[in-house]
Amino acid sequence: MLTSHTPRIGYVVKRYPRYSETFIVNEILAHEQAGCELSVFALRPPTDTHFQDCISRVRAPVKYLCADNIKGEALWSTIQDLSTRVPELWDYLRELPKMSAQTVYQAMELAEIAGRQQLSRLHAHFATSAADVALLAGRIAGIPVSFTAHAKDIFHEDVDNQALELKLSQADSVVTVSEFNLQYLRTTFGNAANRVVRIYNGLDLDRFSYRDPQFRPTKIIAVGRLVEKKGFDVLLQACRLLLDRKVPFDCQVVGTGELESKLTLMSRDLGLDGVVTFSGAMPQSAVIQAVQNSAVMAVPCVVGDDGNRDGLPTVLLEAMALGTPCVATDVTGIPEIVIDRETGLLIQQRNPVALADGLELLLTTPTIRSQMAFAARALVECEFNIHRNAARIRQLFGEMAVDDTAAADTAAVAAVARQLQEA
Repeated sequence: MLTSHTPRIGYVVKRYPRYSETFIVNEILAHEQAGCELSVFALRPPTDTHFQDCISRVRAPVKYLCADNIKGEALWSTIQDLSTRVPELWDYLRELPKMSAQTVYQAMELAEIAGRQQLSRLHAHFATSAADVALLAGRIAGIPVSFTAHAKDIFHEDVDNQALELKLSQADSVVTVSEFNLQYLRTTFGNAANRVVRIYNGLDLDRFSYRDPQFRPTKIIAVGRLVEKKGFDVLLQACRLLLDRKVPFDCQVVGTGELESKLTLMSRDLGLDGVVTFSGAMPQSAVIQAVQNSAVMAVPCVVGDDGNRDGLPTVLLEAMALGTPCVATDVTGIPEIVIDRETGLLIQQRNPVALADGLELLLTTPTIRSQMAFAARALVECEFNIHRNAARIRQLFGEMAVDDTAAADTAAVAAVARQLQEA
């Protein structure tokens, strides 16, 4: 139930759209379906060459904030002009000595637009430059600001913890996408993280119909950017082990990234030609079809040497919703959804033998595939419904009266418990 006024929310992101950030698009679409008016503000234009088809359903206008060739004269002129209307601006800038001139200029531009559009709030995704711009713009415009912290913006070695603590303190509210993240932030930043809440990313489950995997071909699928944290080198090693064990299978890897050449060469060196195929980027509709035609999904995520890691991969949620059982690693938030031997198989990271064992079990035992897939779908329906989770975000924003949310969540949990018992 929406409040009497129509909220006008500005979503702030670094680049828009991005092929790998469907979780942001899912959230925007859910807000729009609930009657919210949104505008999207991007600090940079997109660099991807492929985009998910769900982008076309977003109604929100997109504004790219001025990013390049900002001259000192223009910057100081804008500061001087704005400070006559917002005298506190100089105090704000003194509190942020490390903020770049570009960030300051983009924040001032966003504040002006927020005033013209009468935005009620700014919400940024990732606790990086998008949050910096949103927080300063919100202070200038006098509107509340929140952000969602994911993974790289928390754990990467380049994260400035002093700056992150300041953002956590300044934000009206903060969302993070797993219980693992929540406990890390509270342990690391203490009182500054008091307003952080865990709200999982979600899926529009109407677009991910469940199909029993019992009679599918013996195919492994892996979907994600070809970067270190996805662990696809471990998957290739596991595929070689499966081949040596004479397990019948083929494997499809969907995605592009900086390690594409290295991984294709590694696959060839391991003698996996004709067994492992690299499909590149594919539209979401084609990915859904490929996942539903696979017996198992491999999600061999690792913690990178630079600390980078996945929070809770969206492709994992999608596979579980579609009825494709998963073998995944115990990294960050993954154990919160892959409950070993119940909703999937959970293994240690960087362990090709354990990955091969898990894949072999699901490839060769259709009844276990079916049991785990059913339990996984039930859990996704309970915890990862985008409409319920987006409603929780709006509640956090103060934009939603949710007198029936708790009851709905309780009923959903009870329903899942009954399903799991019956299974």
